[in-house]
Amino acid sequence: MTTSAHNRGGSRQAHSGGHGHDHAGHDHDHDHDHGHGHGHGHPPRRPSNLADERRKDRNRLLFALVLTATIALAEAVGGFLTNSLALMSDAGHMLTDVSALALSLLALWFAGKPATVKKTYGYYRMEILSALFNGVLLLGITVVIVIEAWERFRTPTPVNLGTMAVVALVGLVANLGALGFLHRTHSLNVRGAFLHVLGDTLSSVGVLAGAGIMALTGWFVVDPIISVLISVVIVVGAIRLVKDAVDVLLEAVPAHVDLEAVRGLLLNVNGVSAVHDLHVWTISSGLYALSVHLVVVNALACNNDEILSAVKHELFDRFGIDHTTIQIESEAYAHVGEVH
Repeated sequence: MTTSAHNRGGSRQAHSGGHGHDHAGHDHDHDHDHGHGHGHGHPPRRPSNLADERRKDRNRLLFALVLTATIALAEAVGGFLTNSLALMSDAGHMLTDVSALALSLLALWFAGKPATVKKTYGYYRMEILSALFNGVLLLGITVVIVIEAWERFRTPTPVNLGTMAVVALVGLVANLGALGFLHRTHSLNVRGAFLHVLGDTLSSVGVLAGAGIMALTGWFVVDPIISVLISVVIVVGAIRLVKDAVDVLLEAVPAHVDLEAVRGLLLNVNGVSAVHDLHVWTISSGLYALSVHLVVVNALACNNDEILSAVKHELFDRFGIDHTTIQIESEAYAHVGEVH
């Protein structure tokens, strides 16, 4: 007997089959009242209302998009008027971020669409695909910055430092405001957007610092050096973002989950004698799933509802796993499965 346990009220859905797994064929119950995870792992806290959190993420991204587009236009004009290649490059960087933010908004819109008979998980993975694309895009941006920095290192160009500093300062203030809106989220997608804006903020700081040093020393070669330092910071964040997105797409065990600790938790449930075919993966940011086969000592005498209630409570409380698919087997059935 296979039973899918969800985190609300112990509702269960029966499925046919033996040891095979069908991860996509279940409805999701996301509107839960969540508490803090205790014990091992401390899972990232999910919002009590996922739809409301996604709406907030959309508002954050929209605000950042409008602000970034405005500053990109201002820096492009300022770079042209001051003959500042640094501002023009930063404007190009920000225009790339505008497209990334727009893509992130589109991904969140798709994620809010309901599941269908063909896409039983809905479009949650669009968020992860967008995060992956943003991470790759960030790496591409750093390549462009380094190439441009090398050209400037070879041929430094004088610029109007006063106007350059004023435009960079306005951009810095605007970017700090955008970072304030984007930093409180569990979404990988919004985190990618946050890294884009963080890159813009560091660029503004670099431009300001470079303007100050160049004004004092006349060493225009400082500008490409600062650009390379900014690139290093962007690369570190981008690699981490790409790794996290790839882990989700490969259905790797979430970083906060110790699989052996999960196995031990299941074996400690009264009536469970063995555990096999254990899988834990991430559906989307903050949404975790598990499938497992539990072998019970006496399938007829055991109260399966009590086992399921105990299991789902412990899994959510300790690891934040709230979508579970659990197959309960007798020892005789499990033995037959091992033979075949």
